Amino acid sequence: MIKLNINGKLRQINLPMDTPLLWALRDHQGLTGTKFGCGMGLCGACTVHLDGAATRSCVTPISIAVGKKIVTIEAIDQDSTGKKVQEAWLTQGVPQCGYCQPGQIMAATALLKLNPSPSDADIDKAMSGNICRCGTYCRIRSAIKQVASITEIKP
Repeated sequence: MIKLNINGKLRQINLPMDTPLLWALRDHQGLTGTKFGCGMGLCGACTVHLDGAATRSCVTPISIAVGKKIVTIEAIDQDSTGKKVQEAWLTQGVPQCGYCQPGQIMAATALLKLNPSPSDADIDKAMSGNICRCGTYCRIRSAIKQVASITEIKP
């Protein structure tokens, strides 16, 4: 039995240590906002935060997450930057099918927390590998820039 800090709560999980974090979250904790996409860490649909860093949960064993703070899309609105990102997503009309959006939002939030005023190159680097089959990349960039402009105004 191991303990994981998921969305601010300690949860006990009885799984092998090499179990991908994605399956611990979805199948054993019912946190289905984190999506399975490719299973190889290439598409970004499974992105969560581990101690604030955007992390592909499909290729991250739970052993790596022990002792770290795991945040999923279900709790990202408890973070002020995450809440702003979600609001910008709606304002900019980013979601279409929506499947990739949790991972996109998690990656964008991690970027903006690390770099509140990212350049286009910074956005490209941070969002690289987060695939949107609907092609909403321009709106994703606009939403990130919307949050960045709000962040820059703060005293």
